[in-house]
Amino acid sequence: MEQRISLVTLGVTDLARARTFYEALGWQGQTVQDTVFHQAGGLAFVLWSRAELAADCGLEDRGPGGFGGIALAQNVRSPEEVDALLAAAERAGATVTRPAATTFYGGYAGVFTDPDGHAWEVAYNPGFTLAEDGSLVLPDFDQL
Repeated sequence: MEQRISLVTLGVTDLARARTFYEALGWQGQTVQDTVFHQAGGLAFVLWSRAELAADCGLEDRGPGGFGGIALAQNVRSPEEVDALLAAAERAGATVTRPAATTFYGGYAGVFTDPDGHAWEVAYNPGFTLAEDGSLVLPDFDQL
């Protein structure tokens, strides 16, 4: 198996609400058969019915509100971008669950949840390089 993520799919309870939320954050998507696809650098970020996603995965839907076992993260280029993105998310209807603060690794990060309870960390990590296209380049941890 290649070490790559091609799609991240979030099961949502209200597709229109979820699409509106992510559009308020500046994401542009395409709807195909009741599924919203967003190009996100070298991968796709997808919104789909929570019940249909659970069934497609052969799982029982636990419903919104509880931690669903997934956390997404977006690394940014500065602490100021962390603050700006958390504020934009909150204005769009997110709940900030961990306000931005200095991290143990010398960065700066906070967490919000979208209207369906999906956790998003927004982080500035001076040890991680972001390419011009926004893709993350992990450091050689053996050299640190």
